Amino acid sequence: MLDTAHLDKLTDYFNSGDLEFDFEHGDEERRQAILGYLEKLMDLADQADELATKLIFKGGMLQALAKTSDQK
Repeated sequence: MLDTAHLDKLTDYFNSGDLEFDFEHGDEERRQAILGYLEKLMDLADQADELATKLIFKGGMLQALAKTSDQK
């Protein structure tokens, strides 16, 4: 389920300026699709941030980090 290759392609699409070009030269339907995609991506990023925080601080990671610090 975790496809980092897709995220890499998305990163390249953003960094290359192609998304910006597609937006600037697209018709209104294409622009709305791009904005909708970006909005959904931002919502997903917020959800990922919340989940990562939960996994790290409410799960075993915080305890594991504390144990590592105690052993030093």
